[in-house]
Amino acid sequence: MNRVYYVSKDGSDFNVGTEEHPFLTIQKAAEVAIAGDTVIVREGVYREWVKPRLGGLSDNNRITYMAAEGEKVVIKGSEIVKGWENVEGTVWKVEIANSFFGEYNPYATEVEGDWLVAPRENKVHTGDVYLNGKSFFEAISYEKVVNPDKWTASVYETWGNCEEKLVNPDASIYRWYAEVGHENTVIYANFHGANPNDECVEINVRRSCFFPERTGINYITVKGFEMAQAATTWAPPTSLQYGIIGPHWSKGWIIEDNIIHDSKCSGISLGKEGTTGDNEFRKWMRKPGYQYQMEAVFKALAIGWSKETVGSHIVRNNTIYDCGQNGIVGHLGSAFSEIYGNEIYNIGVKHEYYGHELGGIKFHGAIDTYIHNNYIHHCTLGTWLDWQVQGIRVSSNIYVNNNRDFFIEVTHGPYLVDNNIFADEYTFDNAAQGGAYVNNLVCGFLNHYPVLNRPTPYHFPHSTMVAGVVPTYGGDDRWFQNIFVGGTKADRHYGTAEYNGSTTSMDEYTLEVQKKGFGYIEHFEWTRQPAYIDRNVYLEGALAFEREENNVVSNASAKIDIVNEKDGVYLYIDMPKEALNMECKAICSKDLPITRITECRFEKPNGKDVVIDKDLLGNAYDANVNAGPIQGLKEGLNKIKVW
Repeated sequence: MNRVYYVSKDGSDFNVGTEEHPFLTIQKAAEVAIAGDTVIVREGVYREWVKPRLGGLSDNNRITYMAAEGEKVVIKGSEIVKGWENVEGTVWKVEIANSFFGEYNPYATEVEGDWLVAPRENKVHTGDVYLNGKSFFEAISYEKVVNPDKWTASVYETWGNCEEKLVNPDASIYRWYAEVGHENTVIYANFHGANPNDECVEINVRRSCFFPERTGINYITVKGFEMAQAATTWAPPTSLQYGIIGPHWSKGWIIEDNIIHDSKCSGISLGKEGTTGDNEFRKWMRKPGYQYQMEAVFKALAIGWSKETVGSHIVRNNTIYDCGQNGIVGHLGSAFSEIYGNEIYNIGVKHEYYGHELGGIKFHGAIDTYIHNNYIHHCTLGTWLDWQVQGIRVSSNIYVNNNRDFFIEVTHGPYLVDNNIFADEYTFDNAAQGGAYVNNLVCGFLNHYPVLNRPTPYHFPHSTMVAGVVPTYGGDDRWFQNIFVGGTKADRHYGTAEYNGSTTSMDEYTLEVQKKGFGYIEHFEWTRQPAYIDRNVYLEGALAFEREENNVVSNASAKIDIVNEKDGVYLYIDMPKEALNMECKAICSKDLPITRITECRFEKPNGKDVVIDKDLLGNAYDANVNAGPIQGLKEGLNKIKVW
């Protein structure tokens, strides 16, 4: 018999959990709930780390945790702290016994691990201080708390042949610093005139808000909560990836309709567990991090990484913001999942630290995952897909006001990117191959390059089983019916001209390899892989691939803008007449040549043909198909609500 348990701030964990006699903590319900049960949580702030003891048995027999309808339920990884003492001026301190934190003291735990780049000397910690919900910045000394105007946080991002100094001007305002002793932790903070004993001041205490301790806790739904202020740790692909919420190497979770924010590192984690690697690169430095990551893949296979045991999660209709590293992260455990309807913003923009694992969404090994209809904005990097994202589809997302919109790396296809709006000047890095880009709006420059010194695995279709390991040669891409907009940055590539010199068919490619003699690997490295490019629109000076047979090239301005208005987000685009006259069509599997390395076709995860016959808004194509993600555009200025 399926049961319903209730949790209320007026309850008691000695109660039986009925509506009349509810539990006090969500954790108490998590200890008794079994497959088929539902836990309804009444309004209030619950300061706890929920660790489900059991999961469901199938998609139709799951455990559901949900906020009571119409009620605000908040789970926090923080605690309110009183007893602040004024030290000098606007600086206050509080002394806390280390026993208050239990086994995990965030003010003694550094944000550290594989691929963390900066800072190296004055490392930040997983703790934080919040004044009425606003997070502070960690200072490197007590003196910098007293005189915050003399220092601002800044790190450098270097990637994709670009270097950018990332500075957050707010870093000079609200600052904290901690000294951890044998028995006590002292936190100093500059409240700039506020009395912390009269305001709501919170500090990070717990590593997560909703995250099982054990793996294999399957088929759980988490719906309608706000979760915030967790002291999550750095989440590279070579460690256990904690988040404010996550399934911890399980299958079939649904995370929906939640508000998730203020994670020191990651918001939602779909990622790796701990036995397959725990930051060995940073700890030992015996081998490159790349090698440890490769080992993690095969260790995961040895413990049963497969579609039957891990992944297949749904993350939908959440709002995720103010996370230091990722909105959603996952290595291997994000495979076979669906991510849609989420708004993700302010990710990695605090700039207290920097590493090569930041993004609104950052996935490794996300085989057959479907990322669609998300609004990703104001992030250091919108979406970063890395290693083995074979079969992934990125469709109908809106990227705007990011430092960089999209990055795909060392994967061999097939992967499909269609009907997206990439609205930023730095659109994306393509350090992969075997992709298909169809009906996108691309408003900035592209970097496209091979990676020959890091061979990575590829798989049998729709499977975690490894079929081989190979470098990324760059190319073998398909660009059909996209709209490209030129830009002003020198030495950048706007459009597809960067593919100049590529072959245009597999027959031509193999012939060129043979012309170089009967050598070995180097002949493949010396030959540009095929580029399949046709029916694209190039505006404002964007350049076309030299061998593209059908296209529109115009110096006309598209005057593209994405604007937040009262009732939603609107795309403004000024279309010249010639851009609408080119004959386009609904692209399907037969229009997309198979990938060279994986020798796989572009298809749905169930093996059926993929057909791109709807636009970003879900409107079905009619007889007159135009390039780009929005159908039915008219000559002149168009205004379309896109979110």
